[in-house]
Amino acid sequence: MCRWTVTQGAPVAWSSSCLCCRPPSFLLSLTFLLLLLLLRPSPSSSLSLSPLPPSPSPPPPPPPPPRWPSDSVRDHNAPGGTQPHFLVQHPSSSSSPPPLPALSSARLPRATNVSSSSATVVGRHVRSSYNHLQGDVRRRKLFSYQKFFLRIDKKGKVNGTKSEDDPYSVLEIKSVDVGVVAIRGLSSNYYLAISKKGELYGARDFGPDCRLIERIEENKYNTYASAVWRNKKKHMFVGLSANGKPMRGKKTRRKNTATHFLPIRKISQIQKSLVKYTPTHKPI
Repeated sequence: MCRWTVTQGAPVAWSSSCLCCRPPSFLLSLTFLLLLLLLRPSPSSSLSLSPLPPSPSPPPPPPPPPRWPSDSVRDHNAPGGTQPHFLVQHPSSSSSPPPLPALSSARLPRATNVSSSSATVVGRHVRSSYNHLQGDVRRRKLFSYQKFFLRIDKKGKVNGTKSEDDPYSVLEIKSVDVGVVAIRGLSSNYYLAISKKGELYGARDFGPDCRLIERIEENKYNTYASAVWRNKKKHMFVGLSANGKPMRGKKTRRKNTATHFLPIRKISQIQKSLVKYTPTHKPI
């Protein structure tokens, strides 16, 4: 029912339960609200319409741990009913490998061609073809390239002689260190020595001047240089001049044949050495 009343000459519509009897503006607003409710998307539909991000692929399963044998493995086929046990050690990835056992000095191989005085030095070998260098003590005659025998007389004077039977030319060569020797006259009991000034003389007692470096040169002759004294950082050698006189160490050089000596064990080797090392020399 819609009731109309007249207020001050204008009709006013009272509200009623009938929607058709209400004013048009109210119906328009109500219709608009209904359309909004109908056209508004629901939360579930919006979630269903939106594209889903691709799900990450699951990581591959870790490889199964290696199956190690048990700590005790029994041999069921062992005769006599005995069941021996074998312990199996599991390798540990975090543990470092066991250190190698250190070789003691007693296990190191020893050179067979090195004298006893130089056996403690590793890597030094005496060539087997040079038999005159083997042994700690050698009795030799030093035959120079100038065809003189080095001699030390009873007064300690050093010079050269061409006599093969001179007793003062018999020398004793003793190894005192690696590559270092001491030369002593057996008859005079003097040591061959080189002073700080390069003078060649015979010393009654063994001292620093008596330490001589022995070296084999390319022509298979030996050179003897002072192991202590040098002249302007150059070695000073034992040398005999063409007249058989001792040379000053300051004037000697390694390549000078006046400083080259051949250790002779027997006098018969002298003629062989003359023919072998001096082609221009005619054998006697």
